[in-house]
Amino acid sequence: MTMETLIREDIVEGGGVAADERRIIQWSSVIAGALAAGAMSFILVGFGVAVGLGVSSASPTWRDASAALALLSGLYLIIQAIISFGFGGYIAGRTTRPAPAVTTIEDEGERRDGLHGLMSWALAVLLGAALLAMLGAAAIDRSPMRSSASSTSAAEPLLSYELDKLFRAARRPPNTDLREPRAEAGRILMTASSHSGVSTDDRAYLVQQVAALTGLAAPESERRVDTLIADSRTAINRARRNSIIVAFSVAAATLIGAAVAWAAAVAGGRHRDGAPLPNWMASSNRFHRSPRAMRVP
Repeated sequence: MTMETLIREDIVEGGGVAADERRIIQWSSVIAGALAAGAMSFILVGFGVAVGLGVSSASPTWRDASAALALLSGLYLIIQAIISFGFGGYIAGRTTRPAPAVTTIEDEGERRDGLHGLMSWALAVLLGAALLAMLGAAAIDRSPMRSSASSTSAAEPLLSYELDKLFRAARRPPNTDLREPRAEAGRILMTASSHSGVSTDDRAYLVQQVAALTGLAAPESERRVDTLIADSRTAINRARRNSIIVAFSVAAATLIGAAVAWAAAVAGGRHRDGAPLPNWMASSNRFHRSPRAMRVP
C-alpha cells in the first residue's frame, strides 16, 4: 500500500512539473528568432530600395511615381515580411526545447513551437517600431526648420519644389530671408487638397506676396499662383495615395507575418524532432529529414 502511494505521488509530481514546463517561454529562442527576422528584413528592404521598389524617397520626383509602382512596392513589402518572419519563426521553433513527453494534449508541441514563433514576431515588430520612432525623432530634432517656430511648415518637405517656383525671381535683393514667407505659403498651399480648396482671401494674399518678393506684375503673379495651387493639389493627392498604400501594405505584411511566423515555428519544431509536418503542411513534408524514434506520450 505504501509502495503504491509513493508511485502515485511521483506520477502526480512529474505531471505537475511537465505541465508547468509547458507554460515556460524560452526567451533565448524568441530573441534569436526576432534577431534573425530583423536581419533578413533589413537585407530584403535594402535590396528593394536599391532596385527602386519604394514609394518614398529624398528626391522630390518620388511623388510622380505611378500607382502601379506604388502597388508593386507594397506587394514587395508583403513578400519580404513573409520571408523575414518565416525565417525568424523557423529559427525560434527549431531552437526551442521539445515539449515534455508527459502531456494530455495531442498537439501540445505544435502549440508550444507556434507560440515561440508568434512571440519572436511580436518582439521583432516592437523592435522595428522602436527603431523607426528613434530615427524619426532624431531626424526632427536635427531639422533646420525647428530653429524658428514661425518658419516651421509641414509643407516644406512635400511642396518644396512648388515653393521654389512660387518665389522664383530673376533678381532679388541680397540677404533676403524667405523662410517665413515660404512657411506661410506652404501652409496655405496645403489647403489646396481640401474640399473647399484655397480660399479667395488666401489666394489674394499669395498673389500679393509673390508680387512683392519676385517683382512680377499682378497678372503674372496670379497665373503663377493659380498654376502652383493646381500643382500642389496634385502633389498632395499623390502623396496621400502613396501613404495609404504604404499603411495598408505595412498592416497587411504585419498580420500575414504573424501567421507565417507561427507556421514556420511549427515546421522548425517538427524538423527539430525529425517528424513529418502537420497535415495542413503536408505538401512540404519532402523537406524534413529522416524520421527518428518519437517520444510516446
